[in-house]
Amino acid sequence: MTHCVMQKTCVVEPSQRCEGTGTDLTTLPYVILIDGLDECTGEDRQAELLTAVKEGLLVNGLPFRIFIASRPEWAIRTALEPGGHLRNVAYHIQLSDNYDASSDMRRYLQRRFEDIGLRIGNSHWFTEDNIETLVTAASGQFVYVATVFKYISERRASPAGRLKIVLDWTPHEGQKARPFECLDRLYANILLAAKNAYEAVDTHSGHDFLLLFNAHHLNAIGIPTSSTSWLKLSADSFSVMLGLEAGAQDNLVTDLRSLVTLEMDMRQSSSLRMYHKSFSDFLEEESRAKDLFVPKSRIYTHLAMCCLQNIVKCPLDFDSLPAKWEELPLPEARWHYLRDAAEVLPYALNRATADINEVADFTNKDGWSKLDKLLPLAYDFDDSWGSPVFLDEWITNIGRFIDRLKVSATVFPYFEAATDIVLILVKSREPEIAALMSEIVGMWKRHEERTSMNSEMAGTDWQSVSGYSSDDVESEAS
Repeated sequence: MTHCVMQKTCVVEPSQRCEGTGTDLTTLPYVILIDGLDECTGEDRQAELLTAVKEGLLVNGLPFRIFIASRPEWAIRTALEPGGHLRNVAYHIQLSDNYDASSDMRRYLQRRFEDIGLRIGNSHWFTEDNIETLVTAASGQFVYVATVFKYISERRASPAGRLKIVLDWTPHEGQKARPFECLDRLYANILLAAKNAYEAVDTHSGHDFLLLFNAHHLNAIGIPTSSTSWLKLSADSFSVMLGLEAGAQDNLVTDLRSLVTLEMDMRQSSSLRMYHKSFSDFLEEESRAKDLFVPKSRIYTHLAMCCLQNIVKCPLDFDSLPAKWEELPLPEARWHYLRDAAEVLPYALNRATADINEVADFTNKDGWSKLDKLLPLAYDFDDSWGSPVFLDEWITNIGRFIDRLKVSATVFPYFEAATDIVLILVKSREPEIAALMSEIVGMWKRHEERTSMNSEMAGTDWQSVSGYSSDDVESEAS
């Protein structure tokens, strides 16, 4: 029996018969609450229920008011969007965007904690500051404080002791306390359902959902370029860098709308935002995400490989490049993506600790020579690359990676895990690669040193400052 038939048989027809007897329907209970619509199995069933509500209950002569509570999954989003069948008959309250639940959460915790105080005979077991800390940590998400209360109110535990665990909690290996176990289970279920739905689409064959989403999450937080600065790209640019089509992030997060959103800035560029910090914490901690955890090293390795491929596969004649970046014979979007790949590359390489075999392929295909010819154009192009500080950071980071080919890991302990892998993959297979890369980075470092010593030469041509061209480097390396 369908939802429409059930509603007609059990609700609509009895109500109409009552109305026919002269009964004032407004004197009867008329609010219908549908909670957890997203928990109906399957998007088709959710959409069917919403259609039944519209066609069976929201009709002339019936007094019903329908209150639906749900995570913003596909069926309810499409029903409420422009053109959706509930668009003109529903009032949409977006709790994650427009509604500040802080006062509700504050009252909730205050009353629940007071109840605990009556049970244990100690009304001073918590402080107002404790409640404010929890409300702030909740970031507007009621599920956080509900989870915290459920953990603290366990009857066989000390409420004050468990409250202290929540307030002081940081994950570490072997930790037995799991104050956010229920919240983690919720995150895991949503993430796993999104993974299965994404990878079931035939056009996503071969795409690793968890790797791609975690890469976007990393970009949303910021790719660290130094101890005090981070690099963020638009979600569109980042999708293309990952080998996807522009806008692919929409499909990636379509079943995660209760946890994340894509926001548009003034330039109409989208960026990923987490509704709740605890979801970021969940993604970054293996003890919480468990089988859904993706190590940062794997993300950086994939990102580095994507950057290398973007550069080496670029359809440019590198022997006759124009004088300015914006004059490159490429669609504007393509040279933006190319610049982004060159910009991100050294920071990704420095943190790539898995198999980076493609560095050898990149070198054999003249990738470093191509990158060397692009740098002067990028350096003069815009206000990020045009900053001497930014360029110095870029050169320093790429230099650190190449230095790992020549020196002991103890020189750069932060990259110790990756050093032996790089040495084995590059030096044992292609000894000349290290020499070529070393010459190129040496050229960049000389440019950096001369620019620092001669600030008045900041506008001087790249090659005249360094005294080298990429062709010179290749001839010396050979």
